[in-house]
Amino acid sequence: MNDTHSKTIGYILWLFGVMGAHRFYYGRPVWGTVYFLTFGLFFVGWIVDFFLIPLMDRSADMRYPEGLYDYNVAWILLTFLGLFGIHRFYLGKWFSGILYLLTGGLFTVGILYDFWTLNEQVGEVNRG
Repeated sequence: MNDTHSKTIGYILWLFGVMGAHRFYYGRPVWGTVYFLTFGLFFVGWIVDFFLIPLMDRSADMRYPEGLYDYNVAWILLTFLGLFGIHRFYLGKWFSGILYLLTGGLFTVGILYDFWTLNEQVGEVNRG
């Protein structure tokens, strides 16, 4: 079985779970958005997710293909350096990386888009 995602990173992002970061990481952007808007389903969902992370991790490992680019590295770069487009440079997307660098992640809208689609972007590059 693939090991594309990490439980350790999942739990670290869970610490910020009221923002939905762990849900985005495991490829569940709709729920990530719900968590973001409701403070982790009013903290109740956030607590429940502590126990669900192993299932989400296994599901993401089966869903996304392994390859040259590491999902964990891409997510760390997006989470901490997204405004500068470093995650896009990492994936070989030089034009959009420069655009993010010059515009603060396309005025943060691009970063939100990447939180929704980063797993698919890495998977696409790994398949290509």
